[in-house]
Amino acid sequence: MKIFLTGGTGFIGSHFINHAIKMGHEVTSLRRTDSKPRLILKSQPTWIEGSMDGSYDGIFKDIEVFVHLAAHSVNYPYDSLENCMYWNLNAPLRLAKQAVEQGVKRFVIAGSCFEYGKSAERFPELNVNSPLEPDNNYSISKAASSVAFLGLAYQLGLKLSLLRIFQVYGAGEHESRLWPSLKKAAREGADFCMTSGEQVRDFISVENTVELLLKDLGGGGVDGSYPVVKHVATGIPQRTIDFANYWWKEWGATGKIIAGALPYRDKEMMRIISSSESIF
Repeated sequence: MKIFLTGGTGFIGSHFINHAIKMGHEVTSLRRTDSKPRLILKSQPTWIEGSMDGSYDGIFKDIEVFVHLAAHSVNYPYDSLENCMYWNLNAPLRLAKQAVEQGVKRFVIAGSCFEYGKSAERFPELNVNSPLEPDNNYSISKAASSVAFLGLAYQLGLKLSLLRIFQVYGAGEHESRLWPSLKKAAREGADFCMTSGEQVRDFISVENTVELLLKDLGGGGVDGSYPVVKHVATGIPQRTIDFANYWWKEWGATGKIIAGALPYRDKEMMRIISSSESIF
């Protein structure tokens, strides 16, 4: 399959390229001139130099599926709402419209579990019909993007899958996040300071995440209908402290995990879990 990819140098995108090319797909990926992949790529895709708000006549010729993984300001502290809206909504929508004009009909769009925001406090498990109540600049812009892409699909009759990704972790993840920070401390024999770790998350490895993304390239709803919303998740609730203890033991760490040494982040989301019925 001939794939056009955004976010190919990112955490999930780098894994996606390695897996997709290994499976025999042809990948064309957009990247900024100063952007380097988060992982060593075993094979290179066809790179298109530029940004998402550029004009790209002819590059979508023969492309069978447009996969959008790029995301702006994923990690705290978040960029301004104006910048998040531009890069998570306006720019990718403009790029997707160019693809439509050049004949692309199939789209796989990566969303975020954090689009659900405050509704996660009321629902022990989230399904694809749970209300979107985002409460930070990143999640607001991603929720707006989801609504816009779904609306575009209905309007133009596109075959579109919106895949909301839950707590993904693994090699190539930003060093400020839990899993790589924990791994660094374990390898150095240092203690690891964290919050009390009572946050409940739906942790999914980046390898499993990419497997589900690739599985959906020719997907659709149960009845083959479009557009469709699905969750990239496990449906298994896990406390952050339990996740940390598992990996600490797995890596044979000699230091100690000091739970409660750090305060929770302002407006910390304490639970966000997918219902099993929303996972494919």
